[in-house]
Amino acid sequence: MSSAPTTNPFKQPRAVWAVAFACVVSFMGIGLVDPILPALADDLHATPSQVSLLFTSYLVVTAVAMLIVGAVSSRIGAKRTLVVGLVIIVVFAALAGASDSIGGIVGFRAGWGLGNALFIATSLAVIVASASGGFAGAIILYETALGLGIAVGPLLGGELGSISWKGPFFGVSALMFIALVATVAFVPALPKPARPTSIAAPLQALRHRGLLIMGLTALLYNWGFFTMLGYAPYPMELEAHELGLVFTGWGLLVALFSVFFAPRLQARFGTAKVLYVNLAALGIVMTVIGAGVDNPTTVIVAVIVSGAFIGINNTLTTQAVMLVSPVERPTASSAYGFVRFIGGGLAPFVAGKLADAFNLSVPFYLGGVAFVLAIAVLATGHSLIGRAERELAAPVDAEEVEAVGAAEVPA
Repeated sequence: MSSAPTTNPFKQPRAVWAVAFACVVSFMGIGLVDPILPALADDLHATPSQVSLLFTSYLVVTAVAMLIVGAVSSRIGAKRTLVVGLVIIVVFAALAGASDSIGGIVGFRAGWGLGNALFIATSLAVIVASASGGFAGAIILYETALGLGIAVGPLLGGELGSISWKGPFFGVSALMFIALVATVAFVPALPKPARPTSIAAPLQALRHRGLLIMGLTALLYNWGFFTMLGYAPYPMELEAHELGLVFTGWGLLVALFSVFFAPRLQARFGTAKVLYVNLAALGIVMTVIGAGVDNPTTVIVAVIVSGAFIGINNTLTTQAVMLVSPVERPTASSAYGFVRFIGGGLAPFVAGKLADAFNLSVPFYLGGVAFVLAIAVLATGHSLIGRAERELAAPVDAEEVEAVGAAEVPA
């Protein structure tokens, strides 16, 4: 961000650590199921396209729920929204683990998505409101939690998944219950905003050109990203434990490049230029996976390398959407989250249909095309991003925390 923290971002009150822990567990859910996808398909006699619905139901519900989070939080308060989201995740993650059918798991993942939207869209606001060190320090802490969760999720999923595919679901439920207790005990009630947020506000915000451009860019990016996340495990031909290690390596690169490298590249070259090169690199990676889909080593190396580009993209895209948005930032976050998660939710479903109709290479080639199209869409807003960056010299007000609320999530 534009200002450096004045104090150690890791010296925080218990309320901040309670929410940060919950953030780590929540972000673990992004890669937690990857190591168990082949086992799910085998044990439940399901096709990869049927298993991919675990991503589709989760992300589509998350997307739609993003439209109402602002309205809910402004009426019942941030802490209650956080608690409701955590309760929903605890219940539906456990139900997914207890299910013995792919249809049941897909349905319970949808409920999990609702809880995830309520939690993720509110967690950063709570962290900044309670943190010492101001806005910049809170962002560092939040991004650290995000990176740690993405890195640890596949490792835990692989370890628990090597015992049973049910293990990762029950593991998330148990950890989120601990986070729920900590949140209730340590997070204070926060004041509600002066005016309740309208349910229609996020959709109305998409009339603004800059926000729509960034939302569509993120939709295309998420299309490629979740195609890889949902289908790359199959051609690797690895057991759950080994898959967990592969995606842990991927997650570590996501975390390192998101927190340490993205800000440096942005400062030197500018947001738009870095994103153009980054999206092109992801397009090349997807093409390599598509061409080498019959070679497990090629797929493994390409997926791990992609973590660097994904980490950069997550950080810079989030900042760019906040820079160009002309509406209230919480509303912009909800609108942006809605559009981008729709892309992430539909991609695994379409990829499954293409894989069934043709072969496993086709979804990856389409994902590569989506990354290239994202460059073209982003270029139409190049001047908007440049102008916004030039205006970024003014310090960011900590009270504008909810600017990032629903958008500060890995794509």
